[in-house]
Amino acid sequence: MSDFKDIIFEVEDGVATITLNRPQALNALTFEMMFEVQEALAKIEADPSIRALILTGAGRAFCSGQDLRSRSSDEGEAKIQAVMDSYFGAMDGLRKLRVPVITAINGTAAGAGFSFALVGDVIMAARSAKFIQVFSRIGLIPDMGSTYLLPQVIGRARALKVMLTNEPIMAETALEWGLISDCVADEELMTMARDLAAKLAKGPTRALVATRNMVDEAADNDFATHVRRELEVQMDIAQSADATEGIAAFVEKRQAVFTGG
Repeated sequence: MSDFKDIIFEVEDGVATITLNRPQALNALTFEMMFEVQEALAKIEADPSIRALILTGAGRAFCSGQDLRSRSSDEGEAKIQAVMDSYFGAMDGLRKLRVPVITAINGTAAGAGFSFALVGDVIMAARSAKFIQVFSRIGLIPDMGSTYLLPQVIGRARALKVMLTNEPIMAETALEWGLISDCVADEELMTMARDLAAKLAKGPTRALVATRNMVDEAADNDFATHVRRELEVQMDIAQSADATEGIAAFVEKRQAVFTGG
């Protein structure tokens, strides 16, 4: 376990876990926490033995959004840049991490916490979890990527309704809408997240992450361009040690042993 103030960072059997750790504030986000997340992500990037990540929250909430008491004293462009350096830096780092990311939503994910929930490659939620935008309640617009990410997942009409009304999306509805991949009993959430992370950590890491990247690129490409991109990426991945092992194992009718290379 690493020595952080606002997060817990643990690594076990190739799986890293980042736990947002301000339970007394429902894990509200601060500039300091976001820089700690970035520091933890840098450790993952530098350690090839880590091959999957779980992001979750301590206590009864995943994340209640930005701590409004933690605000930049900058103004104008400097204030925007301060948020980009801290909050966006953490989110972008998660979205581009070299290993698969599971977000395990253990309670309320509100505001910017909702956006953080959406950065997972796989989003699992406890049955008691709920997702709330909250921004219009305080006279603001959704930020930290909500207006970009949420409509892609649940569609424009549903996204606008929950943004304009602040109506919570309960976990079972989130599953029905395709917002999350799994809705599980509260007491089973972390067990299932760890089981999945362990499975991913034994997989062909480069291919798994390249798959995520191709899915993310698809919205910006026409069909022919995207098929060509798939082939280009496939040719690169085919040279990897894991692809060599995977093909050999298939031919030899045995279980592949992937190393992440």
